[in-house]
This record gives sequence, C-alpha cells and structure tokens, in this order.
Amino acid sequence: MAEPGFWENQERAAQVSAEHARSSRKLETFRSLERDVDDLDALAEMAEEDPSLEGEVLEQVGSVEQRLQALEEERLFSGRYDAGDAFVTVNAGAGGTDAQDWAEMVLRMEMRWAEKRGFQVELLEASPGEEAGIKSATFLVKGENAYGLYGSEKGVHRLVRLSPFDSANRRQTSFAGVEVSPVVQDVGEVEIEEDDLQVDTYRASGAGGQHVNKTDSAVRITHRPTGIVVQCQNERSQSSNRAEAMAMLRSKLAERAERERQEEIAREKGAAQDVNFGSQIRSYVLHPYTMVKDHRTDFEMGDANRVLDGDLDGFVRAYLLRAANAS
Repeated sequence: MAEPGFWENQERAAQVSAEHARSSRKLETFRSLERDVDDLDALAEMAEEDPSLEGEVLEQVGSVEQRLQALEEERLFSGRYDAGDAFVTVNAGAGGTDAQDWAEMVLRMEMRWAEKRGFQVELLEASPGEEAGIKSATFLVKGENAYGLYGSEKGVHRLVRLSPFDSANRRQTSFAGVEVSPVVQDVGEVEIEEDDLQVDTYRASGAGGQHVNKTDSAVRITHRPTGIVVQCQNERSQSSNRAEAMAMLRSKLAERAERERQEEIAREKGAAQDVNFGSQIRSYVLHPYTMVKDHRTDFEMGDANRVLDGDLDGFVRAYLLRAANAS
C-alpha cells in the first residue's frame, strides 16, 4: 500500500485495502486473545487464594473459549474465493407442491442464517410455485467469508413431514437443492463470449411495484456451452437486471471451473471424490419425531424448528472442520 502509484488503480486499491483491514482485524483479535490468556493465568492464581474470584475466572474462560472458536473458524477458509461474497440459489426438487413449499422454507432458513451472522442479504429473483412455495430463487449474500461458509450448504436438503397439501395428511418426502457460487470481482478471471449467450426478457412476477410488473424488465441469460441459466428481476431497469445476471453467470462459471479443478486434483491424488453435486447432504425430519441430521458429518439437532429458523452454525462448523481435516 505504501508503493508509489498504489492509489492510481482505484479498484485494485480498494481490494488490497479491504484485505489489509481483514488481516489487521484478525491479527488484533489474536493478540488480544494472547493478552487475555496471560491475564487469565494471573487471575487463576489469585482465585486460588480468594475463592470469591472464581465466578470472574469462569466468565473470562468462557469469553476466551468463544473468541478462540471464532478465530479457529476463520482458519478454515483457505479457498480462492472463500473470503468473498456469494450467490445462493434454491431449487425445488422432486415432490410437487410439497417440494416447492419446502424450497421456500429452505430459502427462508438460509437467508435468516445470513442475517443472524450480520451479512447483507438481497433477494435477486424468485419464481413462485403454482400453488405454494417457489420453483427457484436466488439471493446475494455480502460479508466476510460468505462464500466459504455457504459452501457447506451446497447439495440436496431432504424433508420428511406430514404433508399440509395432502387431504389424507400422509407423510411426504420432499427435496430442495442449494447451489452456491462466488461473486467474482475480476471480470478477466472468467471469459464469456457474447455469441455463447441467449438473452431473453420477460415481465417480472410477484411484488416489485407497478413499473416492475408492467415492463419486460426481467432478464434471463442462458450460457449455451454449459447450459447454465441465470435470471434477475429485482431491479427496475432491464440494463441493471442484465448486469446483475451477467455477474451471476460469471460466478457460476467460476464455481464450475473451481469444482472441476478440485476433481482433477482428487483424481491425481487417487482420493475418493465427492462429485455428486446433487447428493443428499442433510435430512430434516418433522414426523414421526423431530431431528435434523447432516449425513456428511453425523452432526444432528433435535430442535428442527430452531434449525429452520436459521440456526446452522453447528452444522457448518462441523462440515468445515471435517473438510479441513480431510485436506
């Protein structure tokens, strides 16, 4: 940052400054933790002579453990895009109306989790189901390590419950898929040929004001070589929606390239590959008992409603630790 001409390239300067701020914050957190641990040793010695200090010692230990856990979590983000923002897409799977309702529940869960972690969340597109729920939806989550965290949510989420859409109230199994891709800041990282794109415009559906619903402002872009489809309808102008959709497309292509790179590395190492992008990662059982279990880590919680309300930290941390130990 002290180099001559550093601030001439504003975009690069902003990226480096943000990285400097993140690194400085992590370093200060670590140093603060070191100081508090040193103070804790002295406090523990004093508590041996004065039992009235025991409560203060326990409080300090709890604070240190909590901050250490948060710092340990940050150590797990080493991927190329882990520190950045993410696009998250939820798609209804097999199960008809129940699946579309379940997809909306998953969307709410994922967005609530982001909000609880202090991230900024922006819903970019939602395609409503015929009777209830959604067919698909995409939101943007902004915050430090957003992509690294949401990577643990990729895959198929399975729900077992008594169907509210079945007149006989029978048990139904539904599926919803979650896709996550990084927000690519450097446009040069992903080259997209204009001839490879099919761009369609259509009238936005759902809420959004009179202008949104009366003009063909929504944009859908199909990348012919890969078959990837992205769409955006949250902005008022067609040009803004196209720009957002192109950003989503670049991100999905970057995620695809990174996944293929990881698969190639795994093949070269002769390691087992987890290439089943659509594999079932977690089950949410609401009947005949309540339980949420992650099939990759065996981490589980009995309070399913708490999980559906956005309490995903335990599942995500267990997955990140498992992934770090396997690498």
